[in-house]
Amino acid sequence: MRPYRFIISGGGTGGHIYPAIAIANELKRRHSDAEFLFVGAKDRMEMEKVPQAGYNIVGLWISGIQRKLSLKNLMFPFKLISSLFKAKAIVRKFKPDVAIGTGGYASAPLLRVASMRNVPCLIQEQNSYAGITNKWLKNKVQKICVAYEGMEAFFPSEKLVLTGNPVREDLLDISKNRIEAQSFFNLEPHRKTLIVLGGSLGARKINTLIDNSLDFLMSVGVQVIWQCGKFYEEEYKDRSGGLVQVHAFLNRMDLAYAAADIIISRAGALSVSELCLVGKPVIFIPSPNVAEDHQTKNATAISEKEAAILLRESEASEKFESVFTGLLHSEEKQRTLSLNIANLARPNATREIVDEIEKLIKEL
Repeated sequence: MRPYRFIISGGGTGGHIYPAIAIANELKRRHSDAEFLFVGAKDRMEMEKVPQAGYNIVGLWISGIQRKLSLKNLMFPFKLISSLFKAKAIVRKFKPDVAIGTGGYASAPLLRVASMRNVPCLIQEQNSYAGITNKWLKNKVQKICVAYEGMEAFFPSEKLVLTGNPVREDLLDISKNRIEAQSFFNLEPHRKTLIVLGGSLGARKINTLIDNSLDFLMSVGVQVIWQCGKFYEEEYKDRSGGLVQVHAFLNRMDLAYAAADIIISRAGALSVSELCLVGKPVIFIPSPNVAEDHQTKNATAISEKEAAILLRESEASEKFESVFTGLLHSEEKQRTLSLNIANLARPNATREIVDEIEKLIKEL
């Protein structure tokens, strides 16, 4: 019997790429002789990140539809037809046993073609509001793994499996690393620590909010680890000093989470899933500038369970000080948020998704 062959597509953003790589790694752990091929969109970050993870990838000439009229929109039909033809050639040559999609435009033509050739297909939706590509594929796949309840609003209920999102395993037990974390960041153990996360590139509105709030944060006695993003490092690096540390990146996220008493974060799907595992009080400031405003929907789904605080970007400058003070001075509120968000964690998500993939293999 020949080794299994898995074809995987997910890209455009880290939120699609990293789950795809995590799924591949778990499949490889179980089936060491398996063959893997990733399919992405040319010129997107998956063409760099996937080879760095040790997997082969081919690119399609595909991109999304812009919200406003543009030349790119006029090119979309040609790109889609080109990608469908190339996906057909890829699937015919690679002969996959299963096709897996984690979102992003490249997964649409690939899984459409795979389903037409009777290849079993599974998709994974990270957000509480389903993306366009996965909604388009819903009738073509056998299984849909989701991270939130209530996804029957977007997908056939009989195909749904609630698994959660794949996350890094180094976050599964961070509490034991608190002393190491305080030493690593040179923190004062008796002070509360605020971690500010805006993503690897940074978030301008969060950075502006924190910059304008530094005097307030110093007045309430917290120490701040501020991840501003590489686009903003030059602008904010001189704010470091005393109780404030500014970092373009946080290479030891496990230690940053371990050191945190309160966390401010965007609400991308993977960030939310990580923060559920971390189990610390969180103030979500979702970006309103993403497809279908899915970050706000993610944060709302968590805040409605009294598992985090949702602070809308449009209200942040006005309400931040009162919201933060209320949380900082209420140990009961901190405990409630920590307990409730930890109860939403799904630490076995990657394994459960791969379990579903293996069920498809057994049905071959």
